Formats: sequence, structure tokens, C-alpha cells
Amino acid sequence: MAKKQNGNGEKVKSMESWIWDAACSIRGAADAAKYKDYILPLIFVKRLCDVFDDEIDRIAEKVKSRTKALQLVQRDKSLVRFYLPIKPKDPEKESTWDVIRTLSTTIGQQLTNILRSVAKENPSLQGIIDRIDFNATTHGQRDIDDDRLSKLIEKIAEKRLGLKDVEPDIIGRSYEYLIRKFAEGSGQSAGEFYTPAEVGIIMAKIMDPEPGMEIYDPTCGSGGLLIKCELVMEEKMKLKSKAKYAPLKLYGQEFTPATWAMSKMNMVIHDMEGEIEIGDTLKSPKFKSRNKLKTFDRVVANPMWNQGKDSLSYISDDFFINDEMNRFPAGSCGGKIDWGWMQHVYSSLNDTGRAAIILDTGAASRGSGNQGNNKEKDCRKWFVDNDLIEGVIYLPENLFYNTSAPGIIIFLSKEKKHKNKVYLLHAGNEFEKGDPKNFIPPDKIDRIAEAYTAFKQKDKFAKLVGKDEIIKNDYNISPSRYIQITNAATHRPIANIVEELKALEGEATAIDNEMKSIFQKLGI
Repeated sequence: MAKKQNGNGEKVKSMESWIWDAACSIRGAADAAKYKDYILPLIFVKRLCDVFDDEIDRIAEKVKSRTKALQLVQRDKSLVRFYLPIKPKDPEKESTWDVIRTLSTTIGQQLTNILRSVAKENPSLQGIIDRIDFNATTHGQRDIDDDRLSKLIEKIAEKRLGLKDVEPDIIGRSYEYLIRKFAEGSGQSAGEFYTPAEVGIIMAKIMDPEPGMEIYDPTCGSGGLLIKCELVMEEKMKLKSKAKYAPLKLYGQEFTPATWAMSKMNMVIHDMEGEIEIGDTLKSPKFKSRNKLKTFDRVVANPMWNQGKDSLSYISDDFFINDEMNRFPAGSCGGKIDWGWMQHVYSSLNDTGRAAIILDTGAASRGSGNQGNNKEKDCRKWFVDNDLIEGVIYLPENLFYNTSAPGIIIFLSKEKKHKNKVYLLHAGNEFEKGDPKNFIPPDKIDRIAEAYTAFKQKDKFAKLVGKDEIIKNDYNISPSRYIQITNAATHRPIANIVEELKALEGEATAIDNEMKSIFQKLGI
């Protein structure tokens, strides 16, 4: 078993090296991220070409000729998963990718035409591979000239990506690796499409999806969180020695067209099927049932953190109050819409549903300790009072590509095991240093997920906190408020200290106001 895992790991590493070399072949590692819109579709098309050839070979075994097999498929396109109208000059000796590989003049324009013809033949690929113009120019200069494009095509040709060459998991993991590498080079914008894989695995393990379940991500980015749920479920079935089981039904919505296309490609690369819609989820959710919001068994999400209402022109108090689908039972969430997303997720759960949502740590505590009306705290209060928050995990700092802040995962459940209690887990020390970002290694992923799943209580790590104690702390649900993970004399993450100082400052303000009120009544 160990040898098999090592061999598999070596295959993944080899695939990752090749895939990154392909990205760097255009203009070096420093600029690779700029070209993701060209590289990802080409690797995706290479996979389509090689799988198409495998299916032609399968038919050719019966009719004794690839030429005849191609003719049959041309007449009945339902014989193959995808029909590619790319015809080699000599089908008996040449592959489908060879047509692209041997382009020698006007490569950008010809490649664009080929991909558009593929999309035209396959409606499910429209808007995915035909949205890129490999001949595009900016200020009269080609964005990617034919020489670099030729190098990229040649590099991608080095590995075959057919059904027998690589398992979907291996190419899928390598594809995710490439997305992560692009995130490293994309600075602040990376959080729009990428959630660290280990965070997604923790969420998927805790969500514990069963075969046939419907899983939804309202801010799906490149589709990673949905794919992790499927992979975790498949691994669970293998451990149970179950060969036949229903796949998950995956649903996602993404606002950015390029990222939506990336998600669709990611699904196919992993050999998974999912309904991925494009559009603004808050303004216009796509998944409905009988004119009501569709509900799901599980919801996973990593919405944009701390998004202000001023960044979305349609957001106002009235938007939350007058929503046609009654998605926002806790009402307006104030200046930031984190708890607007939380309400949408809650309303997307069926009667036994569970959810995992990544947010900034401030979403767990903002408003606590302050006098007067605070809409964000009021939303949090609604969730606590209605006993919907199952648990909160405080993540290590410097994991995410758009911030060095730690982040939290808030878990919702319609069927809580521990009534009127919230399970808090502080994973602030569960990481290893990385460059440019920290990461959670496999043993710590398992430690976090296993502890949460069993609701284990351990000093300086995790505890069940009663609703009364949370109310006493003015609805602060941050694990850092209740769990001390280090000795006072030891170094502690600055983010933890700042958060606790804010909470203490809020408490001091509240006490000061209360004392002033007492003195006024006494006439002092």
C-alpha cells in the first residue's frame, strides 16, 4: 500500500513539474500568472484531444480503422463524450493534438478558430474554451505572440493526458496545483478564485458528504471546494470497499466570467459533473425550485471577506428586508455583508442541512462589547439565539492569498448534536511555514477534522461553549476569545492579540458608559 501511495505521489509531482514548466515556457515563472487565461484552456483542450483519441481507438478496435471510426463518430456524435471537429491528415498515424501541434503560421488565429469550432459542436463547452482570443492585441502588440504560443503548445505536447495515461485525480490535483501557483503570482486578486486546498479538505471532511447528496457553493470560484467534497466522499467509499455509489450532485455560482470558465474546466479535468452558473448570487441566485430558493444537503463557501455595502450599488437595508425569496431572516447586516452571505447560505440548507463558510475573523466578534445598535452583531445574535451555529474553527494566519489574516470557518447545522452549545476549535498553531504562504500539513488536517467530527475537548485546542457564556461575552463567537493556545510568555500571533485587545476595549467602553449612567442617576 505504501509503495502505491509513493508511486502515486511521484506521478503527481511529475505532472505538477510538467504543468508548471508549460506555464513558465511562455515568459518565465515571474510572468506565468499573467497568462493563466491561455494556459489553462490549452491544457484542458489537450485533455479533451487525448480522451477523444482514446474513444476513437476504442471504436477503431471494432471497425479495424481509425479513419472509419472517425467517420462513424462524425455521423453519430453521441458515440463519444465530446465531439472534436479536428481532423488529422492521416488518422491512422496522427493524433488529434498533432493538428494543433503542427500549426506553423497565424497560430493564434488558427488556434482560436479551432477552439471555437469545438465549442460550437459541444454546447456544454460554450463560454469556456471559446472565450479566449489567442490572437488578441493590446495597443497594437500581440498579448501572446506566435513564437511563445508555439513553445507552449510544444511543451504541453510532452505528456499524454488520456484515460489510460493519467487518472482524473492526478491531472485534477495537478490542475489545482497550477491554479494555486497562479494565485501565488496574482497578489490581492487571488482570493477571488482560490481557497487553499488544505482548508477545503478540512471543510469537506467535516461536512462528511454521502453518495448522491446535493452540494452547493454560492461563490464557487474555480470550483475547488465542491471538488474536495467529491474527492473526500470517494475516498470514504474506497475505505468502505464500496465500488458502486452515486456521485455527488454539485452546484455552483460564480460572478466573474473567467473564473466561471475555470470552474467548468476544473470539473471536466476531474471527470466530474456539476451545474455551474454565472452571475451575482446575492442579486440573482440561479438555483431555484418552484420559484423558491433551492435547498441543499451541504453548502460550502468562501465569499469575499469584509465586502462593504458601498461596493455593491444595489445593497441597502431594504434589499435584505424586501428580498423576494425571504433569504435574510436576521435582517440587514450593517456596513459589511459577511452575515448577508451567512443568511443566504442558511436559507439554502434543507431541513437536515449543514454548511461551512470561510470568513474574516472580525465577522465573529465585530460589534461585541459596544453599546447601541450594531446590525452585524444583531445578525450574529439571531444565529446564536436560534441555535444554528454548530462550531467555529480559527485558522492559522498567512494561509490565504489575498490576506495574511487568519480567517475562520463557521459551521451551521439544522440538526445540531449539542443543543445550545457551540464547538470552538483554535487551530492557530496547526501549520508549517511556507513560501510565500503557510500551509496545513496532512497530519494537522486530520487532527483538526477528527477533533471537530468527534467534538473532542482538549486544553488549548478545542472546547464546547454554552450559549449562556456566549451571550455573557456579547455574542462573540471567536475561538480566540475562549481558548488560550499559548503561555503568556510565549510568542502569540499579532492578529490574535489585536482581536483580543479590540474585545477588551469594547468591554471597557461598555463598563465606562455604564458607570457614567450610574453617576448621572446619582447626580455625581
